[in-house]
Amino acid sequence: MSFFDPLFKSLPLALGLALFLVAVVVLLLMGKVPLRYNVRNLLVRWRITFLTALAFTLVVGLLTVMLAFVNGMYRLTEASGEPGNVMILSDGATDELFSNLSFGDTANIERQPGVLRDPERNLPLCSREVYIVVNQPVAVAPGQPERRRFLQVRGIEDARTSSAVHGIDLYPDDSSWFSEAGVQELPAINGKASQPAIQAVLGEGIARILADDRKQAETNAGWLQKAAGFVSGTFQRLAGQGDKPTMLHPGDTFDLGGRTWIVTGISQTAGSTFGSEIWAKRSIVGPLFGKDQITCMVVRSQDAKEAERLAEDLRTNFRPPVRAEPQTAYYAKLNATNVQFLYAIVFIAAIMAIGGVFGVMNTMFAAISQRTKDIGVLRILGFARTQILISFFLETLVIAMIGGLVGCALGSLCNGLQATSILSNGQGGGKTIVFKLIVDARILGAGLLFTLVMGALGGLIPALTAMRLRPLESLK
Repeated sequence: MSFFDPLFKSLPLALGLALFLVAVVVLLLMGKVPLRYNVRNLLVRWRITFLTALAFTLVVGLLTVMLAFVNGMYRLTEASGEPGNVMILSDGATDELFSNLSFGDTANIERQPGVLRDPERNLPLCSREVYIVVNQPVAVAPGQPERRRFLQVRGIEDARTSSAVHGIDLYPDDSSWFSEAGVQELPAINGKASQPAIQAVLGEGIARILADDRKQAETNAGWLQKAAGFVSGTFQRLAGQGDKPTMLHPGDTFDLGGRTWIVTGISQTAGSTFGSEIWAKRSIVGPLFGKDQITCMVVRSQDAKEAERLAEDLRTNFRPPVRAEPQTAYYAKLNATNVQFLYAIVFIAAIMAIGGVFGVMNTMFAAISQRTKDIGVLRILGFARTQILISFFLETLVIAMIGGLVGCALGSLCNGLQATSILSNGQGGGKTIVFKLIVDARILGAGLLFTLVMGALGGLIPALTAMRLRPLESLK
């Protein structure tokens, strides 16, 4: 990250505030404006002021939350994939879920020029993987309908090689990769005989979800307790203590696919798609879920440029044909879902803006009808029509800015909240992901610009109407 990155990231927020200040200064310089009258009116008619600002607050707050949702998904895909990695699927496969590679093909791929080798073990940095989506029942409170979810399971052959290829480390607190066998015996409990459990390494996101399942199974918290927990967590984030969610730890067990699994480690994968996956031994999870094949292969090259060259060489010259592309490009294509969400948000925002503009117009027209005599007095005191226009227009901008700032502040409370969604390239397949909503300066700037545009459009026509009122007629 360069020195100027924080500056560029804060530009939208600074631009929104700067535009508001420039608009206010320009309006004030255009002529004498009865500011004292405007301030008195906002305070005396505080109910109307409050309701108008509340409309801006609700619209901008909702927009901030929706944009934070998409922003979190974009950050997730950007953080997934190593620039030097090449992802290889079977020819014609649109997603690793639908890919099948023969073992002979994968042996030939790892010998291609450009594939790096582990200097310590002199092995090619090549991760053979099987990607499986498993349907799992979800723990629910008594009396609630049964629910299920999809979990991603990734089977790998050599944990050390795969972790080096993907650049994934484990948390140091008692975490370790699974053994060569991939299973371990659990001790006998309550007279039950010992049983083998599948060893697994969990991503941070799925470790939290499974911990929530255990908590739900242990206690049936009511809505009041859940609301109190949300408020408590929000104040912790505002106080800078951070979000400290519960997650499974090494030694904990969970059930999946009719088998007991034991956690051996937690991977440091927050902010990437791997944080939503369960990693285990391929030779165990493949046959367990009926997919005893290689679905994808990830090889490490020198850098991003070499990854593009290697991918092009594999697509052109390797036989049988395969689909090869840089890993970063593969995850970038999963942004098709994000684009759909963004289009939906723009559509919803446009509808909210139209409704907000008409609402502001209606409120300001009502305010003008109640203040016709005030306008007549101002005209008699020497204020020109242009100054009356500026006065009412400025009121709307101030109300819009206040409501927008409060909306941005309320929307920012969602920053760091955990959400679940699906990433897809739009051609089938996809990944269920666990990510955090992210509110940054770009989103806050967009919210402020949005509220200023709404205020300007909603306040212009009523201000023009106020400007046209004749002094003597308004005093009748």
